[in-house]
Amino acid sequence: MFRSKQFYKFCAYGFLKNLRLFDAFFLLFLLENDLPYLQIGFLYSIRQVTIYIWEVPSGLLADALGRKKTLLFALASYLISFGIFYISDIFILFAAAMIFYGIGEAFRSGTHKAMILEYLKLNGLTDLKTRYYGATRSWSQLGSAISSLMAMGVIWTGQNYRELFLFTAVPYLLDFINIATYPRELDKTHSDASSPFILNSVRKRFKQTWHDFINIFKHKEAVRGIFSAATYIAVYKGAKDYLQPMVQAAAISIPFFMEVDQTKHTAVFVGIVYFILYLFTSFASRNAWRFEESFRPLSKAINVAYLAGVISIAISGIFLTFNVAALAIIFFILIYILQNIRRPLVVSYLSEIIPARVMASGLSAESQLETIILAVFAPLLGFLADQLGLAAALVISGLLFLALFPFVRLREKDQSG
Repeated sequence: MFRSKQFYKFCAYGFLKNLRLFDAFFLLFLLENDLPYLQIGFLYSIRQVTIYIWEVPSGLLADALGRKKTLLFALASYLISFGIFYISDIFILFAAAMIFYGIGEAFRSGTHKAMILEYLKLNGLTDLKTRYYGATRSWSQLGSAISSLMAMGVIWTGQNYRELFLFTAVPYLLDFINIATYPRELDKTHSDASSPFILNSVRKRFKQTWHDFINIFKHKEAVRGIFSAATYIAVYKGAKDYLQPMVQAAAISIPFFMEVDQTKHTAVFVGIVYFILYLFTSFASRNAWRFEESFRPLSKAINVAYLAGVISIAISGIFLTFNVAALAIIFFILIYILQNIRRPLVVSYLSEIIPARVMASGLSAESQLETIILAVFAPLLGFLADQLGLAAALVISGLLFLALFPFVRLREKDQSG
């Protein structure tokens, strides 16, 4: 594996970005503020609609004006969001925080991946894209693992879930500095800053990039690839935080640390479970290429990961129905592992069918479709959880997305277009 100073900067970006101490406790934080699952689902939808509005413009800005500026703006939006969450306790303020978080997600998604792919292209390493991206992504998962332990420590020392947003601001400020040191050739701005006609240059680039973006959807293999990528990640993002109340319920029934209050008691088990979970996902991401080798062609590996993921959600719900919490949690953890196997494979697949010059726009198109699916799925899952219980909601969700498989299934011939 080719490693350079920039490789470690890529790894540092993901590591610091995923030091979101609140992440393993986010849904519990919202439940603590007396929000029902349906309102939580709507908050997720607000975030996703914000992403939907800004997704394509953010990709165009990244390609036309510079990816570094786009990422720096994204990190600033995240910091504003953390500040609002820290001072909020009502739905409307949480919604405002979600809007800023969504803006950050929109301007971040696809942009950093495009920078990695650009770096590989400039250094003649495109044949290593699955292994290289998987290695950098594994550092992101390691950051998530460490953040869960750090969060557990913060809560154990007497802080509450709210304080986690304040502590998260520190690594994001460090990541801001890290991105600022990226080399100019990865910025990939298409305008000449010294030209007096810079606005015309940018306008022309916007027009060309938009034209290339529209052309992506004229190719069957690109549409199916983007739809396949977006569907699974939408399911993952919509369902993943429901692991938290599952672990909380299991923790209450385990007679350890009973002398401490419930928040600390829950924090210990959530922190340990998420630490182990993210160690597994880090390993999975680093070895995604091995999964690809086992299920050739690439399209088959992506399909197998999709099926295994949505079936795991349904099986988790079934075990939860019968109060077998340990097995329910184990199968639920599989959707995290499979997402981190599948994601490097999908990025590799999309890079083969989308022109390099519009890769940021192409990945933004995938994220845009993801937000549409998630904006519908998140409130639906919340409604089902409120009305039928979490177990039934998971079973129904798993079966629903299993039924969609014929529409997202990738075929070997699609890779040749």
